[in-house]
Amino acid sequence: MSLRPTLDFLLYDWLDAQALNQRERFADHSRETFDAVLDTCERIAREKYAPFNRIVDLQEPHFDGEKVVLPQATHDAHKAFVDSGMMSAAQDYDIGGMQLPYTLQAAANSFFAMASVSIGSNMLTSGNANLLMVHGTEMQKEVFAKNEFSGRWAGTMCLSEPQAGSSLSDVATRAVPDGADFQDDPLGPRYRLTGNKMWISSGDHELTENIVHIVLAKIPDENGKLVPGTRGISLFIVPKRMVDTRGDLTGERNDVALAGLNHKLGWRGTTNTLLNFGEGRYPVDGKAGAIGYLVGSPGKGLHCMFHMMNEARIGVGTAATMLGMAGYYASLDYARTRPQGRAVQKAGADGGVVKDSARPQVRIIEHADVRRMLLAQKAYCEGALALELYCARLVDEQKTGNAQAADDARLLLEVLTPIAKSWPSEWCLEANSLAIQIHGGYGYTRDFPVEQYWRDNRLNMIHEGTHGIQAADLLGRKVLMEEGRGMKLLAGRIGDTIARAARVPELAPHARALGEALERVGSATQAAWATGDPQAALANAVPYMQAFGHTVLAWIWLDVAEKALALDAPKSAASTAGRTGAAAYFFRYELPKIGAWLNVVESRDPTCTELPEEAF
Repeated sequence: MSLRPTLDFLLYDWLDAQALNQRERFADHSRETFDAVLDTCERIAREKYAPFNRIVDLQEPHFDGEKVVLPQATHDAHKAFVDSGMMSAAQDYDIGGMQLPYTLQAAANSFFAMASVSIGSNMLTSGNANLLMVHGTEMQKEVFAKNEFSGRWAGTMCLSEPQAGSSLSDVATRAVPDGADFQDDPLGPRYRLTGNKMWISSGDHELTENIVHIVLAKIPDENGKLVPGTRGISLFIVPKRMVDTRGDLTGERNDVALAGLNHKLGWRGTTNTLLNFGEGRYPVDGKAGAIGYLVGSPGKGLHCMFHMMNEARIGVGTAATMLGMAGYYASLDYARTRPQGRAVQKAGADGGVVKDSARPQVRIIEHADVRRMLLAQKAYCEGALALELYCARLVDEQKTGNAQAADDARLLLEVLTPIAKSWPSEWCLEANSLAIQIHGGYGYTRDFPVEQYWRDNRLNMIHEGTHGIQAADLLGRKVLMEEGRGMKLLAGRIGDTIARAARVPELAPHARALGEALERVGSATQAAWATGDPQAALANAVPYMQAFGHTVLAWIWLDVAEKALALDAPKSAASTAGRTGAAAYFFRYELPKIGAWLNVVESRDPTCTELPEEAF
């Protein structure tokens, strides 16, 4: 089964992506150039990624004493991706980009995520370079960002530490000025970093000639002490190999050493590392300490880093979505070909059901429960893909729309980003579980790919901020920021969809249900904060986020279904039935769940927080 028809509908019929070509930045493009990009990425994913997904899972990265070794397939896939120009697809022409809308880049990258998320699509490299294009100096853009966009160098994001995973205020890596002579270095004020970073994806490899680490570290105060909390955190460029102002390697290693490889449940083809900065294994100028160049102002590291974090969170959501989609397609193919059991024929004399064993077996797609599991997967995964592309479209609006549209897009992205990351990470993982269930006993074996999809996807609930962190961000900050204006904007857009769908008889009941859900989320938000006590409000932040996410996905499905019915034509009747059927499933089976979630939010239920520790 091909992803392409779904992408084409969402891009062109639903999001009207070709209308972006009327804007000056994208004026050189057309539907034809968009299709050519999608064709190229689909082909590369099919030829260079998908056939090797199992190989990179089995042949994990290993350290041979000098370097990290990856399968040749990973090198070939990386080269094909770089040669396609997709690393810099959304960048300006004058730095080698295509000036494609980010919406198209996101859609094209979905092919790689579905074919082999473990090989990857260089999300962190492009995010690293994008951060530098916003916060770096002209020299930092020229030397570091452009070499990342070209694929010559790779990039990472170094936040977590062994003693401080998501708690960035407890970062202990320190950065001290490397003497007065280096404070006017053309590459930026030069510091020496010492510390350890953990869970660094692609932290060491030989795919590129250099790796650009973006590192959070604290600059000590005048007494040599680290400032507690997040106020002292700054951001640094720390290259694996030292470079000059022309972007040439000097031949000297920076004092960044691989301390070990993490062996994970999934994403096994991606190197995941523990890195030691400044331990003295590779002294620079005869001294220990990894050389780092300050990005932005001292103490503003988190402000800069979150530019990359938000982009990475949408990327994680897309990866989760496409892993779910891969499992859905695999289980759909299996269900269409696997004969097992027989259809129910009639009620027996005792009132029970009877199956005629003389009749031939039926394919399992004919069994009601299998159809339920397939429809659930379709509703989760296609709905999540629509959400991710909607967020990508907001990115383009923020960058190229008029002032009001750009500001609205910024606020909507603030509110939707926790959902774009967390919802697919939970529900497309559930889709992978259902794909295993459809395969039965075979689903647990490595003879079929669905067990790997589940393992790969399980990491996404932790990647780039856990479920609990996203929930606290949503209820504790995003829905409240700027006096709730982002929440009001989202409610306005949902209301517009409800008004259109209410005029369509087939969708009118869904429109009413969504209106009630939206009102319930609004009242739950107020109830959670009724006492003004953050601990009471956030005690049930995850159920709140689950209800909020389900409401957003119900909106997405209603909007998609309304557009599908408006465009319905005989040749697309099956696709339209699939979309309206998935919407109906979501409204009848999924949206009613929000009541139970919001009950504990509205009452600020203390069950979890008040249980004494010893009672556990």
